[in-house]
This record gives sequence, C-alpha cells and structure tokens, in this order.
Amino acid sequence: MMNMMNKARLFAILLVVGLASVIASCSKEESIGPPPTLTLSATTASGLVGAQVSTNVTINAPEGAKTLTILKNGAPSQTVPFNNEKTATYQFSYTIEQLPAGTVVNFTFQVVDSRNQVSSLATFAVTVSAIPPKEIVEVQGNITGNVTWTKDKIYLLKGFVRVGNDPTLAGQPTATGVLTIQPGTLIFGDRETKGTLIVQRGSRIIADGTAAEPIVMTSERAPGQREPGDWGGLVICGRARNNNPGGVAELEGQYGGFHGGTNDDDNSGILRFVRIEFAGIPINPNQEVNSLTLGSVGRGTVIERVMCSYGLDDSFEWFGGTANCKFLIAYRGLDDDFDVDNGFSGTVQFGLGIRGATLADQSGSNGFEVDNDGAGSAATPFSAPQFSNITIIGPKKGRDLAISLQFQNAAHLRRNNRIKIYNSFFTAYPNGIFIDGASTIAGAVANELVLRGNMLAGVEHWGGNGFGSAGTIFTGAPSNGANHPVAPRGLRVFAGTATFANGVFTVTASNIGTQTAEEWFAANNTILAKWQDAGIDGSIFDLGTPKLTPNAGSALLTGANFTGLTGFDVVTFRGAFGATDWTTGWANWDAPNTRYR
Repeated sequence: MMNMMNKARLFAILLVVGLASVIASCSKEESIGPPPTLTLSATTASGLVGAQVSTNVTINAPEGAKTLTILKNGAPSQTVPFNNEKTATYQFSYTIEQLPAGTVVNFTFQVVDSRNQVSSLATFAVTVSAIPPKEIVEVQGNITGNVTWTKDKIYLLKGFVRVGNDPTLAGQPTATGVLTIQPGTLIFGDRETKGTLIVQRGSRIIADGTAAEPIVMTSERAPGQREPGDWGGLVICGRARNNNPGGVAELEGQYGGFHGGTNDDDNSGILRFVRIEFAGIPINPNQEVNSLTLGSVGRGTVIERVMCSYGLDDSFEWFGGTANCKFLIAYRGLDDDFDVDNGFSGTVQFGLGIRGATLADQSGSNGFEVDNDGAGSAATPFSAPQFSNITIIGPKKGRDLAISLQFQNAAHLRRNNRIKIYNSFFTAYPNGIFIDGASTIAGAVANELVLRGNMLAGVEHWGGNGFGSAGTIFTGAPSNGANHPVAPRGLRVFAGTATFANGVFTVTASNIGTQTAEEWFAANNTILAKWQDAGIDGSIFDLGTPKLTPNAGSALLTGANFTGLTGFDVVTFRGAFGATDWTTGWANWDAPNTRYR
C-alpha cells in the first residue's frame, strides 16, 4: 500500500515538474524577440569588368544572428556564420566578372537568427558598364569666353549658370560666352539649388548632338526617383523683336533672363539632337522656368530635334522672337506642350505632343496655348507664328479612362493672337479647338488667324460629340448622345468665352463672321468621330515606345496643302509623321527608368 502511495506521490511530483517545464517553455516562446532585419548601404552599383563594388550589410537581430545567406541571381552563393551578435555589419564585395555590358547581377541577402527567424530580403544590383564611370564637374556662376564640355565628363549645374553676362543685370559688365557641348555629353541639374542653364543675349550655345549621341540634360536622381521640377531647364535669350513695351523685357519669374532687341536674324547658336528631362521650376505663382524657354531668339539660331520630357511647366515656350524650329517632342509635360507669347513669329514644322492621363497643371493644360500678350492687347509684332505638321495627342485614349480634370484644350487660341496652323492632327482633349475672346475671333474673321488642312478627332462614344458632352452627331450606343457621366466634358470647336470648373465647360458661344465656330473650322479642316478613323496606332497613348507613323491606309498620309506657304518642307502627309519615324535613335520614351551612370 505504501509503495502504491509512493508511486502516486512520485507521479504527481513528475506531473507538476512536467507542467512547470511546459509553462516555462510557453513563457519563453511568448518572450521571443522580433525577427531580424537588415539594410544595405547601397542597393545598386555599376562598373567595368574587373572593377570591385561593395555594399555594407547592417544586421539587427534581437535574438542574435546565426547566419547571413547570400544568393547570386537566385542561386546559393555564400553563407556567413555569426555568433549570436545582436548587431553586426558585414561588408560584401564583388569583382565584376567577364559579362556583356548591360548585364545585371543581383545579390540577395537574408539573415537567420538563433530562433530560426528570418529577415526580409534585400537586393544589391550590379550592372556591368560599357564605359568607365565619368568625372562629375560642378558648374556654377558665369561662363565667358569659349568653353567646351566634353562627353567624357558629367556636368552638374549648380544654381543659375549663365553663358555670358547681360549688361541689364545690375553690376555685371558686358561679356559674352560660347558654350560648346560635345555630342553624347550628359548634363545634370542639381536638385537642391535647382540648377538652370541660361544663355544670355549676345552669347551662344553650340549643343550639336547626333542621333547616335544625343546631348542629354536631365535630373541627377537615380532611376525611379526622378520627378518633374528636379532642376530648372534650359533658357535661351536672344536679340530679336518682341512686343513688350520698350522691346527688352525680363522673362517671367525675374531671374535675370533679359531678352529682346531689333535683330530678327540674331544667332544664339545650335540646339540639335538634345533631350531635356524633368525640368521646370516655379519662381512665382504661375511663373515658371519651362523645359525649354526661348526669349526673343532670332532666326539665325538652329533648333531641331529637341525632346522635352516630364517637365513641371510648359515643354516649349516662345516669348517673342523669330526662331524657326523643326522636329520637336513634348512628352508627358505638366502644363502646355507648345506655348506662344509676346510676338513670336517664327515657323515650326514637325512637332509631337503626348500627354499622360494624370499629369496636368492646376492652371489648365493644353496642347497649344497662344497669346499676343498677357493683356490681349494689339501690341506689335503680333504673335503670328506658322505651325505645320503637328500631332497633338491628349490624355483620353478611351471613354472610360479617368483623366485629370485640369486638362482643357487641344488648342487654346486666345488674347488677340494671329497664329496659323496647317496640316496638323488633334485628338483626345476635353475640348478640341477654342477660339477665345472677341479680339481673337476678329483675327479669324480677317483671315489673320488661320486653321487649314487640319484633322480633329474625338474619342469613341465619349458623350455624343467625342468630347464628353451631348451632341447632335457621332451618336450611338453606348453614348446615345448624352453627356458622359464623368467629367471632363467639352466641345469639338467653339468660339466665344467659357468658364471651366470641376471638369465642365460653361460656354457663351460666338459666331466667326456668319458661321458657327464649328462651321468655320469644318470649311477648311476635317472632323472625325474618333481617333481610330484617322489611322493612328493606339500605342501612341501608352507608356513605352510608341508606333508614331500612321497605319497603312491612314487619311493622315495624304492631304497636306502648302499652297501659298513659304518656309516649310513640302510633304504629302498631315500630322508629324509620314512613313518615317524621325524620333528613332535619339528620343527616349522611358526617361524615369533610364540609367545614365
């Protein structure tokens, strides 16, 4: 009996001890610290074959680090042991192997602690370079005399960098400069100081790139981090005429960009095969530096094959001047593609504007925005440029695609301007053509504002008119002539005045002479229900490399009319492209992700 009691007592004791062990074990599990973490001092690197690159792996392991596992392109490469350190740093180095230029080798890191808890993954991407890393040369202040920037270096603009001095600037003696930039040269704008390059009156820039080696002016930031407004942009000031009082004026923002004179043949240099990316900075409300600002630039200046991408304000803006320009690309800028002010009277042929659906400015974004001056006065010379073979692609690819409510007009022609647009194509804005105000309408009546040989296309079933609103033509399911349920809502062609609020235009319409604005336009131009009827390729709206040449059988491939015109290349096609894509080789459709160094 005692033996049985002893056995029972012993069993009870063992049971209590066992339960205590379980409880202790549970207690220990509940007190386990958080899993380990790791960070890398650098997530990317590049170099030539044979170069060594490195990153520091910083480990934080409250339960103590056990191992660091390193994978190379997903395969196990190395295991580094630790001795339960709670914090540790491991320097990882890699000598770049004999691999083709452009190859990316990914090293992935993960730490395991003493409790077998694992960290999240971190990756170090190493790119095999084709060329050695370039020296970065900081540039600030004034450039005078003859200076050359070479493609074996990168030039970093710090603050306002001026080519030459303008005597209008207080305390500056007259001194000119000629800045020559070799093909293939890379120029960064400093983000902190909003680096900006300004060519002052009487000085010149010779930026003469090639299709194989364009000159690139862009953000200093890494791929994936670049934003519109990372730097200032390029400003060229000339000595041709404008319609500002006195003939000499300072560009908006008052940053010393004085322009103007009496020499319409003035030569500010060469700008050819040049890309300008992520530029544009606000100086004052609604006063910004554009991607490319041209102040009274004369016709002796060569401006051809220039692409402005992801600008914070206008892509191209002319303030007076007589410059003749060809082959211009305005790509996914924030405000207007082509902005004309203060008496610009040059010719522009072959231009492309493409917008992003959500990238629009609070002031209202347009393909064209044209003024004689800010007051709409009759100051001369009038803003009377001639444009031909322009393609304006708005943001609205399809009726159900949401776009910013700040988009307005494919062409906003206002404030007494006298523009002439020929042989061009417009589509996918809430409004097509808006001839704004009595003085501008009077110019159209007098045949001083001219639209001829152009094609305007709507968006299929976007309201009853192809522009989001009710209409009497182009109806049919699913629109049935009704307003599109989601703003913005606009019109094809109208003249008069309008207010714009929450994506809806309220119009007070006026005739142009005895005709409605749409009748006036249709007499010398073509209106299509939808852009597909024009034969353009849908990829032109999308990210990535677009097909820019019209599809076979497109009406755009014929019908151009240059009767009575001078100063243009005579071609058969309307819009910017015929059978040849003139952007090939030098344009960049993926500036946010391009690796420049």
